Amino acid sequence: MIEQDTVRLLRECDAGIKMGISAIDEVLDYTSDTNLKNKLVDSKDKHIQLKSEMQGLLHKYHDDGKDPTLMAKGMSWVKTNVKLTIDNSDSAIADLITDGCNMGVKNLEKYLNQYQMANEKSKNITKKLINLEQNLALDIKKYL
Repeated sequence: MIEQDTVRLLRECDAGIKMGISAIDEVLDYTSDTNLKNKLVDSKDKHIQLKSEMQGLLHKYHDDGKDPTLMAKGMSWVKTNVKLTIDNSDSAIADLITDGCNMGVKNLEKYLNQYQMANEKSKNITKKLINLEQNLALDIKKYL
């Protein structure tokens, strides 16, 4: 049960990290404020570092991870592109990213509760990702 919960939690983190990286990539070209762009790039880099750490653990369990569902990616893409077509301001970008961060935190907290038997390393990676998402939302709130 421990190994099963560990792998499931890591897989959900993998999908979440991929969604985060994708969301940042979608808005970077629209970002006009250099400071906001730097915050997004820095967060993306931290997501990539955490992904690498997590991939090492998944590899240990002979698992390839998980991609976000097509529905989640599609809905995110549509929301982002529709919103940025109407309003491509830094405020709109901050709003989109904050919504994504909040959704990510909500889901990750749910998975921590759902996979309680996961090992401490996987729980710690999940908590690092939650912290990363919360910090990004805080860092960009002045742009809302």
